[in-house]
Amino acid sequence: MPEPTSPPAETDVLIVGGGLGGVAAALAVCRAGRRAVLTEETDWIGGQLTAQAVPPDEHPWVEQFGTTATYRALRGHIRDHYRRWYPLRSEALAVAELNPGAGRVSKLCHEPRVALAVLEAMLAPHRSAGRLTVLTEHRPVAAETDGDQVRAVTLLDTRHGVRRTVTAPYVLDATETGELLELAGVEHALGAEARAEFDEPHAPDEAQPLNQQGITVCFAVSHHEGENHVGDRPADYAFWRSYRPDFWPGPLLGFTAPDPRTLEPVERSFRPNPEGDPLAVAADQSEDAGDKELWGFRRILARGLHRPGAFASDITLVNWPLNDYWLKPLVGAGDTVAREALAGARELSRSVLYWLQTEAPRPDGGTGFPGLRIRPDVTGTPDGLAKSAYVREARRIKAVTTVTEHDVAIDLVGPRGGTRHRDSVGVGGYRIDLHPSTGGDDYVDIGSVPFEIPLGALLPRRVTNLLPAGKNIGTTHITNGCYRLHPVEWNIGEAAGALAAHCLDTKVTPHQVREEEQRFADFARVLDRAGVERHWPDVRGY
Repeated sequence: MPEPTSPPAETDVLIVGGGLGGVAAALAVCRAGRRAVLTEETDWIGGQLTAQAVPPDEHPWVEQFGTTATYRALRGHIRDHYRRWYPLRSEALAVAELNPGAGRVSKLCHEPRVALAVLEAMLAPHRSAGRLTVLTEHRPVAAETDGDQVRAVTLLDTRHGVRRTVTAPYVLDATETGELLELAGVEHALGAEARAEFDEPHAPDEAQPLNQQGITVCFAVSHHEGENHVGDRPADYAFWRSYRPDFWPGPLLGFTAPDPRTLEPVERSFRPNPEGDPLAVAADQSEDAGDKELWGFRRILARGLHRPGAFASDITLVNWPLNDYWLKPLVGAGDTVAREALAGARELSRSVLYWLQTEAPRPDGGTGFPGLRIRPDVTGTPDGLAKSAYVREARRIKAVTTVTEHDVAIDLVGPRGGTRHRDSVGVGGYRIDLHPSTGGDDYVDIGSVPFEIPLGALLPRRVTNLLPAGKNIGTTHITNGCYRLHPVEWNIGEAAGALAAHCLDTKVTPHQVREEEQRFADFARVLDRAGVERHWPDVRGY
């Protein structure tokens, strides 16, 4: 029986996907005085920061430069939330660059719900003004096209089973997997390109569309010594307990894993609630990857920053080598395989938790940490697993400009090299960081230089009114590894939203903005006024 259909809606810009790119795009559209509809498959906007529960991966200079003004505002509001509402001790309150979790992966490790509260607050004025409609628990199921344009997208309200069609002059794909590219027939790449296509040193000899980075279902835990929080043994625990990848130095469920940069076996340590002042923790992955001590790597709440007795335990986020899932691809092999991949990733994370609680080696020589408690209150789910899998790789548009290793890899361009784009609409910085893949590849971790985001990478070669607003821009399988992180996704979304609004105002196409020097100069001024940094100052790569 078909789902009931609601009346169609119309807006200036339809943004499908409510992750960081989607939220940034909505802010840019509404800032320009245009109307937007923002959709999201889960009930939380924020993507990587919230539904996927991943603290931000950022470059070392993030506190000084290298982001957009709105991303800096997001970071500042998160810190202000902790200062206003949490019982921080006076020394922590006085720290301008407060790291609420004192995690080593980021200078701003924090809880998903705090990011959600801030993002909702940033959007609130536009919702109240009637410029923005947010449709959570809606996923795209169809797209209507007319030649080189996308006319409408049909969304399924997964809570009520109602279909809703939205028409708009501009459509932004901010989904985690580039779903609209498939639905609208937009030419795109998937998985690994053949080396011959772009002459990238780390590309395979033959194209491998189903060779994609692994996904991860994250979860948060606290530790309560003397308590027993061990749940039922997961159904597939025996499989995961004995699973040993060919390229791994031991069982996947273990504390020995490859160093992503050298691939040498490295023993990780795990000690819940370690002693020491969290204010002494430095988070700078250019100096220390920080991933060898697992509890502190992605800690999102540090009890030692707060007044004594406020919290019984730290909270840490489990997104480690142990729970990367790469047995089946998420994208491109059909809905059945995608469901199996998501189910497998969830079962792996359940097995990791059970192993930690029952069999993991303890520093005192014993085994198991039964006091580990999964935190559904942190992730907003009944079982404590994140609402969405952390997806590192999406479909990518066949773009006017494709960013390759030759643009950003430090071994190819040198420490002060890298492509400078006349049509830059933002900047980013991160190592080319690829996790183990469904094709059996180990980590690929390559130094890169601070890079720019060319407008041409946001433009499909053929379609004129669909823009990517996330990690679905014109990168390769390799360079996606440095363009996929939080501040870059935000910048891409903000640029895409600003571009759509600018094109509506000036009655030109996105391709004309790039191709005509004066039109691009006009758009660049829009970005400059909004505080979008389009070029780097003189800094070295890492």
